[in-house]
Amino acid sequence: MNVAAKPPLISLVVPAHNEAQGIAHTVEVLRKLLEGQGVLWEILIVDDGSQDDTFSRVQALAGADSRVKGLRLSRNFGKEAALLAGLKASRGDAVITLDADLQHPPSLIPDMLASWRQGAMIVHAVKRGREFDSPWARWRARLFNGLIKRLAGIDLDNASDFKLLDRRVVDVLVQQLPERSRFYRGLAEWVGYPSVRLEFDVADRAHGQSKWTLWGLVELATTALISFTSTPLRIVTVLGVFTLLFGALVATEALIGWFRGHAVSGFTTTIITLLIIGSVIMISLGVIGEYIAKIYDEIKARPVYLLQDKAGFVDAPRSSHSSTVGATGNLQVDTNDVSAKETIT
Repeated sequence: MNVAAKPPLISLVVPAHNEAQGIAHTVEVLRKLLEGQGVLWEILIVDDGSQDDTFSRVQALAGADSRVKGLRLSRNFGKEAALLAGLKASRGDAVITLDADLQHPPSLIPDMLASWRQGAMIVHAVKRGREFDSPWARWRARLFNGLIKRLAGIDLDNASDFKLLDRRVVDVLVQQLPERSRFYRGLAEWVGYPSVRLEFDVADRAHGQSKWTLWGLVELATTALISFTSTPLRIVTVLGVFTLLFGALVATEALIGWFRGHAVSGFTTTIITLLIIGSVIMISLGVIGEYIAKIYDEIKARPVYLLQDKAGFVDAPRSSHSSTVGATGNLQVDTNDVSAKETIT
């Protein structure tokens, strides 16, 4: 007697920040698409400290459909933290991460699932073009991706957070990579499991506007560079060598003039030398300071995020951590684990 194989469970992780206007539409689009794929599914919406009523909308959606679930972070910890929260809470045999604004087209999901069924453990959805981006945004992306590729050896050309990850890859990202300064795109590429790339055209935003600020993008780029390469520290050493050679040339010129009895009138040269050396020193201190700051954050070992509320979870979501009672008798909880009610204040 043949027993039909149980359909795989697919988790969709959707970070959301101030998406009250369009989150119901996003869930409806995803629901209609998933219904025809022959899979079990769940949608995990992670509210990253929204200031509007995004989470109340998520609660309503979760109440209407048990396959829709929500997590609410205590404040805006950033998209990287929201993605990690969703990955930790997911239960699927495969997990798809995508944005709530539908600029990551859900129509690509069937192709992603097909690639996964054919053996790919990671499916990277990459942008075919950046027609909707400004010239400044395109130049910025080329600069950032070029630096990461040359300095860290990781190809992020036209990369996005729209990905499918096999459960084994999710477990590696969640359990075996403990760093707190995370860059999801880079980590998904770095793990090196069998992968394929699928191209997509970035769609217009269904609602609202981008939540990224220039400073937020700079912070993300800095985290990516520092997390994946120590080359900037080596560049500091190279700058120091060049500065030393430049100083030696200036000193040689001054000594030759002095031995020949010429008055040393190098005021301009001295000023230029001081400016160059001072600039190199300040840049070097800044680069070293960024690495020290990341080390400081890691040593403090604060949680990547804190949960305030959840919706739609009957049982404790999948997690590699659990609450324990320490020697002092005080409850010690991993604040990343949504099953720990004590983290909700």
